Amino acid sequence: MRAAPEIQVSVSNNGPYLVSGDVPLAEQHIVTNQEGDSLDWREGKKFAHDTQYALCRCGQSKNKPFCDGSHKPAQFDGTETASRAPFQSQAREFVGPTMVLKDAQALCAFARFCDVHGRIWNLINQTDTERGRQLVEQEAAYCPSGRLVAIDKKTGQELEPKLPPSIGVVYDTEKKVNGPLWLRGGIQVISADGHKYEVRNRATLCCCGKSANKPFCDGSHAD
Repeated sequence: MRAAPEIQVSVSNNGPYLVSGDVPLAEQHIVTNQEGDSLDWREGKKFAHDTQYALCRCGQSKNKPFCDGSHKPAQFDGTETASRAPFQSQAREFVGPTMVLKDAQALCAFARFCDVHGRIWNLINQTDTERGRQLVEQEAAYCPSGRLVAIDKKTGQELEPKLPPSIGVVYDTEKKVNGPLWLRGGIQVISADGHKYEVRNRATLCCCGKSANKPFCDGSHAD
């Protein structure tokens, strides 16, 4: 899925993410059970915004998720270090009876949906059962960063969730921390030097300022 051309996120030089195209913005909370396992997503507060708006990237704003200019006195270094290679060349393949799991570990945002029910890398070997297939498809689809993609071996089709273009402000209830910005529905991300990153249905952008894979999240917020 690719969003309309006017919907995009531009990474500014050592500054905020500049969002255009009147993209909906809302809290997205990780729902856990009593053991702390990530099970589902729950939408929270919806943020009022203009057609164009700026989102904090340095983690210092007093008006999160929006930028308040704190990156300037903080002398934020937002140098982009993420690979510009397409997902396919970054991902490892785990082949099961009826499904293939593609995993680009560098994109992990530490949402932990992949760890429940015995971990998705083991579940891929159980996809000759209905339960195994359901779990692999669901756990891959709930991965906000798109690190994990499940594929039907027979059709070659990626089993992607249908997500309208929107941005989620992730809250990790188990770790009690703010998570990344969750881009959904094929939003184009443009680097500070004008490079267009591969358009993906799911992606997560760092908003704590600590990722070693900028502009994408690498789970550093949880530390």
